[in-house]
Amino acid sequence: QIMPYVRIWVHAVFSTKNRIPYLKKNIRKKLWNHIRENCKTKKIFLKNVNGSTDHAHCLISLRNTQSISEVMNLIKGESSYWINKEKLVAGHFKWQTEYWAASVSDSHIEKVNAYIDNQEVHHFDKDFETELAELIKEHGFEKFE
Repeated sequence: QIMPYVRIWVHAVFSTKNRIPYLKKNIRKKLWNHIRENCKTKKIFLKNVNGSTDHAHCLISLRNTQSISEVMNLIKGESSYWINKEKLVAGHFKWQTEYWAASVSDSHIEKVNAYIDNQEVHHFDKDFETELAELIKEHGFEKFE
């Protein structure tokens, strides 16, 4: 029997609803660990997850049966449910509906992985809006009104 050989890397970024800075340092560590465990359970290959107070970055390799929308729904939906169940933030936690995602070539995996690892340093002097604008520009996305 021949199995499918598929390697489609995706760098995905998603923010908290209305960019509310819910994700304090003590919460982030628990959340990233929880997302890693959830991905293992759901057979999502997550190479890395990290972020800042108002957003998360994931580096994911899609299986042949997975779509980016399905994987994002599984990660975001389950993690927001867990944050609320564990009462990790005051009020009701939600992720923004939309997300940013782009493919990553094998030759750039370590560069993107390092970029995700360095989120705290990266956001010391740059907010999420600026980072997102840079990612959109760097990847040649066009805005359609």
